[in-house]
Amino acid sequence: MVRMSALKDKLKADLTASLKSRDEVRLRTIRMALAAVNVEEVAGKEARELSDAEVIKVLTKEAKKRREAAEAFGNAGRAEQAAAELAEQAVLEEYLPAQLSDEELGELVDAAIAEVGATGPQAMGQVMKAVNPKVAGRAEGGRVAAAVKSRLAAQ
Repeated sequence: MVRMSALKDKLKADLTASLKSRDEVRLRTIRMALAAVNVEEVAGKEARELSDAEVIKVLTKEAKKRREAAEAFGNAGRAEQAAAELAEQAVLEEYLPAQLSDEELGELVDAAIAEVGATGPQAMGQVMKAVNPKVAGRAEGGRVAAAVKSRLAAQ
């Protein structure tokens, strides 16, 4: 049997701790995160253990859902629900790698453009393919795509 991810172990330990401390937001959020990880583990042809990188992908997706839901609730004038979603997002982000600053993201994009010798917007796919592994969970896909697009347009 393959070794379980350390991140999943930490989530389980924190679940127990938040249960004991009666921290409802953490408890609810970590339960939801572990459920999402479990769903991902049984998706596909056969059940498997996720690596830390795969767990980070799942958590990143869940954090994005919370951010989008908070925005939707905020726009609908439902501040209480928006605050609840943001609280859950904050808990999830504790388990994610630090997000890249715009400057750091720009440097990675520039390096990828140089690496593939890209010129012009038609090379976007090649640049995205080169930059995504370097970014891995430290910047949202839309943000990376926007940075690549603006850098290529400026050439």
